[in-house]
Formats: sequence, C-alpha cells, structure tokens
Amino acid sequence: MTSSASLPSSAAAPAVPPAPSDRRRWFALAIVMTAAFMDLVDVTIVNIAIPSIKEDTGASFSSIQWITAGYALAFAAGLITGGRLGDIYGRKRLFLIGIGGFTVASALCGFAANPEMLVASRILQGGTAALMVPQVLSIVHATFPAHERGKVFGLFGAIVGLGAVSGPLLGALLTEWNIAGLEWRPIFLINLPVGIAGLILGRKFISESKAPKALRLDMVGVVLVTLAMLMLIYPLTRGEELGWPLWGYLSMAGSIVVFAVLVLFERAKARRDGSPLVELSLFRVKSFAAGIAVQLTFGIGLGIFFLVWTLYMQEGLGWSALRAGTTGIPFSVAVSFAAGISVQKLVPRFGRKVLQAGALLMIAGLLLYIWESDRYGMGISSWQMALPLVVMGLGMGLIVAPLADAVLSEVPKEHSGSASGLFNTVQQMGNALGLALVSVIFIGAMGDHLTPPQIGPAFADAFEQSLWWVAGVLAVIFLLMFALPARPKQHVEGGDEAADESAEGSAGPDGFEAPAAEPVLTP
Repeated sequence: MTSSASLPSSAAAPAVPPAPSDRRRWFALAIVMTAAFMDLVDVTIVNIAIPSIKEDTGASFSSIQWITAGYALAFAAGLITGGRLGDIYGRKRLFLIGIGGFTVASALCGFAANPEMLVASRILQGGTAALMVPQVLSIVHATFPAHERGKVFGLFGAIVGLGAVSGPLLGALLTEWNIAGLEWRPIFLINLPVGIAGLILGRKFISESKAPKALRLDMVGVVLVTLAMLMLIYPLTRGEELGWPLWGYLSMAGSIVVFAVLVLFERAKARRDGSPLVELSLFRVKSFAAGIAVQLTFGIGLGIFFLVWTLYMQEGLGWSALRAGTTGIPFSVAVSFAAGISVQKLVPRFGRKVLQAGALLMIAGLLLYIWESDRYGMGISSWQMALPLVVMGLGMGLIVAPLADAVLSEVPKEHSGSASGLFNTVQQMGNALGLALVSVIFIGAMGDHLTPPQIGPAFADAFEQSLWWVAGVLAVIFLLMFALPARPKQHVEGGDEAADESAEGSAGPDGFEAPAAEPVLTP
C-alpha cells in the first residue's frame, strides 16, 4: 500500500531540504477538515435523535429510514459529479458553493414542519454535501507536497474517527438540553454558525486549484450513475415495508445493466474528448482499485452497525439519548488514537498488515459485543460495553486513515477531484446499502405484533444477529486487503513541491507517475 509517510534516513536517496512553510495552507486545511467533520457528524448525529424525531413529528419507520438513507443516497449519487465539477470549475469555488448550500439545507432541516419536509431537506443536504466533501481531499492533494501528505492523512483519519462517533454524543447533548424548547432541531441548526464561518474563512485562506487540462461535465455520465444507484438503493430501502414486490428485484437487476452501460459509455467518452465523469484509468493503479473495493465493503459494515447500535440502545434497552451518546466515548477515543499513529508510525513499517490487523480487531470487538449482549441481556451496562467498543475503535482507526492514503497517494493531481469523488462515493454507497439492509437483517429479524415485554429482548436478539452480519462483512474486507500492496512506497523525507511536480511530469502513457519517480522502500 502506498503511504505518504516519511522515509527513514537510511533510504537510498538523500533528503531534499523542505520548502518554506506556507501558513495559509494549514489554515485552509483546518477549514476543509472542519467541513469534513461537520458532514461526518451530520451523518451519525441523526441516529441518536431518532426517538425524539419520531415522537415529535409522528414519523413512520420508513420516514426514519429515509431521513438517514436519503442523505446517504443523495450524497453518494452526487459525489462523483461534485468531484469532477471541482476539477473543471475550481475546487475552492465548489467547496464554497457546497458549504453554503449545506448550511441552508441544515436550516431547512432544523425548521422542518413535518417528516416529509425533513426527508426532502435531508436529501438536499446530502446533495450539497456532495459538492463540498470531494473538494476536501482534492484540496489536500493539490495543496500539500508528497512528503507532507502522510501527516495530513493521519489528521484526516483522526477527524473521520472523531466525526463518526462524536455525532451521537453531540446529538445526545443537544437533544437532552432541549434548547429553547426545540427538542431535536438544534442537531441541524448547530451547522449554521459553523457553515457561515467556513464560508468567510474559506474565501480568505483556501487557494483555488483545478485540472490543468480543460474538461467538460459529462451529463450523460451524471444521469447514468445517479439512475444506477437509485435503482439499487431504493428497492433495498423500501423492500421490507412493501413486502418485496417483483419490481424491486427487477430494479436491482437493472441497476447492474445501467452500471455496465456507464462503464462502456465512459470508456468511449474518454477516447472521444478526454472528459469522462469517471476516470476509469484510475483503476489501473492497483492500490486505488483495491482500496476502492475495501472502502465500499467497509461502508456497508459501518452503515449497518451505527444505526442498529443506536436503535438497540435507545429502543431496545430504553436508554436516554445522553446515556447512549456517552457510551460511544471509548469508541471515539480509540478510533482517534489509532488513526493518529497508523499512517506515520505503523504503515511504513508493517504495510497492509496494519489494515488487516484493524479488520481482525473489529471482528474481535464484535464477537466480544455479541458475547456480552447474550450474557447480560437487558441488564447490560455502558461500562460493560466499553471493552468491545475500544477494541472495535482501535481496529477502525487502523483502517480509515491508511485507506485514504492508499487510495489517493498515487493519483495524478489533475484527476484528484474525480478520485476523491469516487473514494467518498463508494463509502457513501456502502453506507446507503448498509442502511437499506438494516430493514432486512435487523427489523426483519424482530417479527411483527410484539407485546411490550417482548420488544426489548427482540431488539437484543436482532442486534446480535446484525453484528454477525457486520463481522462477516469485515472478514470479506480482510480478504480484499490482500490485493493491497504488501509494502508501502515511501515519499522522500523533505521532498519539495518541485520534486513532486517533476515526478508527475514523468508520467507514463496513462497519466500515472512512473515508478522510478520516487524511491521505493524494499523489504
């Protein structure tokens, strides 16, 4: 697996003195990372407020699914387009448009009068996030030289970990405090000051970048990729509720055909004018292709776990939002710690074994959670959940940061927007699939017409069954990781931006860096 971490002093090539530090780019990094954190929090913050939303708005389970899955679906459907728009019109411009739209959509969510308006606003929020989020990694990739990206991706991994599990805690606090009698609404309204600050500071500190070669938006590709994902995700989300009608199976099968048509069209588009929506040539890079496969599968597992976990604690065990939120603190701390050390400390020494160890740790944590849930039943406590959550968190942290580095570190800058869009798309597509599958593996496992005394044990049993599914997904991820390079290719300590650019200049016929452009650390 490719890593941006520093090469030890014993490397064959001498170190090049670092370029003068540009403080503006570190301010820019803080701004885009804050936006990424805001998006990640917004994905998970809703889960913890589900009981409050149901009680206040009278939302059905289908509406609740769409409040979560609708965001993920709109996000996934728009990410590739958002990344390509950044390449064409400028990453700073699209980032600012995205964060502005996300802020407006958050306000609409916060003031939603009924479940239908909330679902529509969440879909809009996901669509605007799709304009904002791909620019985060694109701006990092275009702004920072190779020798600094290891540190940056380590920070990114820590932010991912914090965002994923800080959402429930923040959502719990905002819901419990019931600020100004608004109940669950502040979980969305909190985005307003953050978004406004991001707009103001982003205009000042983020430098504009775009693809050096003029590109045009592939509208046919946009339609095809959006249609394919809708045909796949919508039947999965509604299938259990509608009794799995025939049209659902036909739609899912048809999505495969549409994806195939998309691939054929994108190949022809690349030959014709060099402006495809999806840069299929990126998949010739083994680390990119393998990392994308891992990312998709990982997203499915996370999509299942986080929603099921929240429903289990609040609906099954009857815990308050605050208690459920604080239970996730050990997970958050463990993810952030492991992500912070994985790219710079562990991956340069152990390569893909770090990611595989992460998958095994997550499986071990899940098995421990299943054992504890079965042993303690409805009497399980937060402190008894701490150990499996810490083990799972350490495992997740060992995956999230190195995976981003593996997928993007060999991508040419002119395609960084497309690559970042693909990277985020497959995770969100996985999340949407996972959320959709919750209705099958969790809700479907509980049965109908439960009496009040039966509800808690039914939730606990369904939770345990769901964790077995997540463990199986992680076992698949472990196997997929064998396709990642065994050892990382290292960037030279102190390599400057000029060296980075000259490496890109020695690209092969497909636009990828020639292997000789950077020294390789061999076992």
